[in-house]
Amino acid sequence: MALKPDKNPDAMIAERDALSRALSESLSRPVRVITPLSSAVIIEGLANGSIDLGYLSATDMVNARQADAADLLLAGLIDGQPQYQSVWLCLADRPYRNIDDLRNRPVAFASRSSTSGYLVPLLEMKKRGLIESDPAEFFGNVWFGSGYVSAVERVLAGEAEAAAVSDYVFLGDKHLTPEQKSRLKLLATQGSVPTHVIAVSRRLDAESRDTLRDALLELGRRHPDLQKTVFASELAETDADRHLAPVVAALELVRQARN
Repeated sequence: MALKPDKNPDAMIAERDALSRALSESLSRPVRVITPLSSAVIIEGLANGSIDLGYLSATDMVNARQADAADLLLAGLIDGQPQYQSVWLCLADRPYRNIDDLRNRPVAFASRSSTSGYLVPLLEMKKRGLIESDPAEFFGNVWFGSGYVSAVERVLAGEAEAAAVSDYVFLGDKHLTPEQKSRLKLLATQGSVPTHVIAVSRRLDAESRDTLRDALLELGRRHPDLQKTVFASELAETDADRHLAPVVAALELVRQARN
């Protein structure tokens, strides 16, 4: 199983080891959990069979389906809902009141494949007429990270004036320390964003998929704290097309803007 790198690397090592032990116990066979450097590596692994399960953003999941690499197995529920919001964070002592104040300022996005940390903010800016398709049309330097924390760290270091991430990065307690959050403020909100998902390789047969699905659902019953720590939410079955529809529509808008 592969986890998208969206947290502090040291924290993910502990989570990875705990998840590996829990799933190994449930499945009665060794389970290896890894954290590749990018979602592209996870999608490639799902396609070639070296990865059976991947924890991905909704945008990554759309890309994995289009690459014929994986299907959606389970989706996250945050406060019982399969969606959340995207936010812009900046230092608490900055005078900014909204995104308009960031014109020609350096910013950080979570990654090029992040739904809440890139795609949704980009579309919001396009809807407002601030850009056509490229964020550099409005901002100064644009930096792309390897996950939420890497983007926020640019802001905390003074290298970017704002970072686009998921709302639970700031509102929850799984990604940033209390000291980090005390230095930040929420500048703007946009969304809704479909929750992250568990992708299963299309190389696996139906019986194997069912076994893995049941093991992950059992994880929520037997280890609810671990489930929320690793996935930031509970996991549930959902209709893939309906869950991913907002992202599919958003990606089409971006494609049209680039043509």
